[in-house]
Amino acid sequence: MAGTVIEPYRGKPEKGTFYDKMSDDQSESKIGDYYMFEDIKFIDNVQDDREMLPIMPLDEDQEEEQGDLAIPLNIPLLPLKNTVLFPGIIIPITIGRDKSIKAVRQAYEGDKLLAVVSQKNMSVEDPGFKDLYQIGTVAKILKLFKMPDGTTTTILQGKRRFALEGVTQEDPYIEAKITELVNILPEDPDEFQALITTIRDLAGQIIKLSPNIPSEASVMLSNIRSDIFLLDFIASNLGIKMAEKQAILELGSVEEKAKLVLEHMQREMQILVLKDEIDTKVRGDIDKQQRDYFLHQQLKTIQEELGQSPHKAELDELEARAAKKKWPENVKKTFEKELTKVKRTNPQVAEYSVLLNYLDLLVDLPWQEYTEDNFDLNKVKEVLDKDHYGLTKVKERIIEHLAVLKLKGDMKAPILCLVGPPGVGKTSLGRSIATALQRKFIRMSLGGLHDESEIRGHRKTYIGAMPGRIVQSLKKAESSNPVFILDEIDKVGKDFRGDPSSALLEVLDPEQNSTFHDNYLELEYDLSKVMFVATANSLAGIQPALLDRMEIIEISGYSLEEKVEIAKRHLIPLLRKEHGLKANQISIRVNALKKIIQDYTRESGVRSLSRRIAGVMRHVAKRIAMDDAKSVSIKAEDLAQILGPARFNKDLYTESRVPGVAVGLAWTSVGGEILFIEVSLSEGAGKLTLTGNLGDVMKESATTALSFIKAHAPELGIDDKKFAKLDIHIHVPEGAIPKDGPSAGVTMLTALASAFTRKKVKPYLAMTGEITLRGRVLPVGGIKEKVLAAKRAGMKEILLCADNEKHVLEINPEFLGDLKFHYVKKMEDVLDFALKA
Repeated sequence: MAGTVIEPYRGKPEKGTFYDKMSDDQSESKIGDYYMFEDIKFIDNVQDDREMLPIMPLDEDQEEEQGDLAIPLNIPLLPLKNTVLFPGIIIPITIGRDKSIKAVRQAYEGDKLLAVVSQKNMSVEDPGFKDLYQIGTVAKILKLFKMPDGTTTTILQGKRRFALEGVTQEDPYIEAKITELVNILPEDPDEFQALITTIRDLAGQIIKLSPNIPSEASVMLSNIRSDIFLLDFIASNLGIKMAEKQAILELGSVEEKAKLVLEHMQREMQILVLKDEIDTKVRGDIDKQQRDYFLHQQLKTIQEELGQSPHKAELDELEARAAKKKWPENVKKTFEKELTKVKRTNPQVAEYSVLLNYLDLLVDLPWQEYTEDNFDLNKVKEVLDKDHYGLTKVKERIIEHLAVLKLKGDMKAPILCLVGPPGVGKTSLGRSIATALQRKFIRMSLGGLHDESEIRGHRKTYIGAMPGRIVQSLKKAESSNPVFILDEIDKVGKDFRGDPSSALLEVLDPEQNSTFHDNYLELEYDLSKVMFVATANSLAGIQPALLDRMEIIEISGYSLEEKVEIAKRHLIPLLRKEHGLKANQISIRVNALKKIIQDYTRESGVRSLSRRIAGVMRHVAKRIAMDDAKSVSIKAEDLAQILGPARFNKDLYTESRVPGVAVGLAWTSVGGEILFIEVSLSEGAGKLTLTGNLGDVMKESATTALSFIKAHAPELGIDDKKFAKLDIHIHVPEGAIPKDGPSAGVTMLTALASAFTRKKVKPYLAMTGEITLRGRVLPVGGIKEKVLAAKRAGMKEILLCADNEKHVLEINPEFLGDLKFHYVKKMEDVLDFALKA
């Protein structure tokens, strides 16, 4: 019973000590030759048989004494609920059930021997034969006490194992018929001794690692001479389930018992090692935190004594920087308010760092700080021309803006959007503009941006809140009038986190961006002096409202001549320097450059051209480094050895004239190309077939052209009956490439008319234009790319809508060469010219 003191004893133990898993502060009590702890914790429910943890006897000659023990066949039986009694082990038990009390008293009045067996199910209050394990331990009653609360406490010592044969009586107590069991000794004593040695060593390690086992237990284990008792004692004290202890008790073979005990000990050892590692880590972390805390407190105290508070120094520095700032009055008031708040805040509080970061941002932002523009317009033009060849429209727009600024002194910055294919220099142009104006340069990539907070920032209440990238970039630039490149604005995403393109409306609207609101800053910031330059590959992906706020400047692809000039002026000098070559070590002939552009690249820009020239540079660098040559001159015929076979073939026109074939012009993302339209007529029922991976708009153009020809068959000299007797097949070669758009309308019309009239199309003639059912020819886009493609393919004449004449005039006449242009307004004019003999 917990808290019961029996004959308090304060003297020195006469025969050693016993082991129990109790805390060190429990006092000892003496019962005969055995010592037990006061305040013993019972394993079982306190309402019934509350078994205690086992105690080791101090009599080391127990095995010799047991040899004279006479065990009767019929003996009183005591069922235990929550423990297993092993031979040689002493346990105190508080008994509450009437039958158990009577059985104990009956045995105590006789030879003091009692059969102790464990219950299978602890919830059974009146166990029968089936509710008990069949193997138990004969115990001797050492002491019997009547407690003040009516319960009986007894101290039992296990003697020998027995097998339960049956129950001979159940009232007034349980009496059982038992058979004594004998231990089977090991066949190989040496192997068994090795097992015992291992168990002793492992037990010592467990004692060291377990915080609940006193260190004296290792001394006690070393004093146990009996190997069998050692196994029983360790098994009794293992922290395993009762069923597992019962399994150990039931083993007759001593060697098998040793192996099973060792297995359980190893499992417990693993748990203790893991627990010790966790405890050590946690203890180390806590110790480090405590150490850091004490050091910080000591440092704080020392600094306060010396008048050197780091937090005060930070705030003083902020105030000094703020005093030099020229910022709006509302920003000044906000700073002073937040500074007062942070002075009252404990530095250990998380909000302190949030407020401090906010004050840092206010001081770091370039409020009303502007760089002085370069108004030497001739110098600006010189810088822009030096960095970029062509791009005349963009350069003129920048010069115009500076001219107004120079005359007026103040003007809202323009918001430009450069639209064109990849590699034409849209992004690098922004850096050149900044250099020419002597402004700071910022580039912000919008490709794949999904979160609106990237533009507007997060509110300070969120953990890890930051200002938007607009404000962060201005802080980095240290100027409120930089050149700000918004790269890839057509690739801004949109999802559940918001729509960044809608957030950009405020940034790019000249009427609103003077009061731009950032969620983190919570103050209005003037962006009206920032020169925003957006870049895009296509206008299709830009939100219409956003598109309306920008000034669109289209940048078309470069012509062959322009690419040659760009390579000579920019790419070759740059790549030569990057590859460690000198000007006298390499020269690339113009014909070689043209061959690289035509046969090894197919693009509007110059990125692929740059990579191919870099390949040539590496080849030359290798030859010079290996002392094969001192200088190398690259000719057109050398390229096959350096860059391999030509990757692209020029779209050269062949003069194999057959009726039903016409040449059109198409625009692609990598420039212009010529397009062949082929028409074939065969016997049938007037069915129209379209092949070549055509889009819906292109299919509609073919249907429109056929309808026009049917409506005007007499004028064209075509028999009406042919349309019902012939199947029509229109094919556009290179079927793997998707094709769409209305610009092939005149070409399809010409090819169909040629097939039905059996007249050949005029040689070396290319055409482009949209058609209508009324017979009108409408203008199309991409004229420069298409015209350059026609020239590259060897065409001599081009047929265009009259409204496209203004686009042709924008092309440098040097690029056109001997090309002749014919402008038409009606579809009849197209057929009259194209099918003219």
